Amino acid sequence: MKAIVYERTGDPSVLELVDRPVPEPAPGEVLVRMAVSGVNPTDWKARRQWPLPAGWQIPGQDGAGVIEAVGEGVDQILIGARVWLWEAAWQRPWGTAAEYTVVPVRHTVRLGSASFDLGACLGIPFMTAHRCLTAGEFMPDKLHAGALSDHVVLVQGGAGAVGNAAIQLARWADACVITTVSSPEKAQLAAAAGANYVINYREQDVVEEVRKIAPDGVHTIVEVSAARNAATDVQILRNGGAVCVYADDGGNEVTLPIRPLMVPNARWQFVLVYTAPKAAKAQAVTDVAAAVAQGAIRVGAEAGLPLHHHPMSAARSAHQAVENSAVGKVLITTSET
Repeated sequence: MKAIVYERTGDPSVLELVDRPVPEPAPGEVLVRMAVSGVNPTDWKARRQWPLPAGWQIPGQDGAGVIEAVGEGVDQILIGARVWLWEAAWQRPWGTAAEYTVVPVRHTVRLGSASFDLGACLGIPFMTAHRCLTAGEFMPDKLHAGALSDHVVLVQGGAGAVGNAAIQLARWADACVITTVSSPEKAQLAAAAGANYVINYREQDVVEEVRKIAPDGVHTIVEVSAARNAATDVQILRNGGAVCVYADDGGNEVTLPIRPLMVPNARWQFVLVYTAPKAAKAQAVTDVAAAVAQGAIRVGAEAGLPLHHHPMSAARSAHQAVENSAVGKVLITTSET
């Protein structure tokens, strides 16, 4: 089989397209014939700095394909199932950027009739967004239609992959969604994703605009750039509100004023899917799968998430595109499944 492998950390040039034997699923695992692999920022960050316990790594946490074989203890009824994968390569060498991969069965989710492209876009972005929308003190533990009615959510950076996921999930749950963007083009993407209100932070005063929409403040802020936006976030949180930080875009340190956050009992929640509580991840998988089954999640430019396909031979370009902050979702086509 063909696989993208790197044996040392570094820039995209360490990625090699190689031939490897098709792996055998161990007990509790399944063998998946991959159709599409999703590329996330953590994939290139891992490639640059995470250790290689096995001495080699196939990148890719997310993807979609068909289960072809199962290991001991796994129900054979799963053979032939179309699935999406999540967290495939966390502390494991077998990622999704290959024609075949092995993964614990608990990290596969039935995809139904949804496209493989959609399946490869779920995983880390949507699970991150789910955590951001459920970690606040006055936010629900589960998302479903109506779960966020009477809630106002601000998504900072609504044109990114996690921002898009947060908009779609929050709208599915009936929240009023406000989002910020940096350009008219990104505003169109955020609107296509379903945002109720879009604010261009380069041309408008975010605090003023948010307060017009939500005079009492917002329940939760899905935050991509805490260092840049902290002063703004402090001014637009309602009592008991939460800022959920999932990235360090704009700087790795943030300064917070104590009294203005203490008075409203505000919460700052930092989010990383890989180390999030197991129960929270399990709930995210359940809820995202339900949203997919109900047709509430879409991908493509018409859903505010342009797709950029790369063949396996162009894996280096795919990684570089994500490292360069490509707008939309970068995918690697692994087979003609």
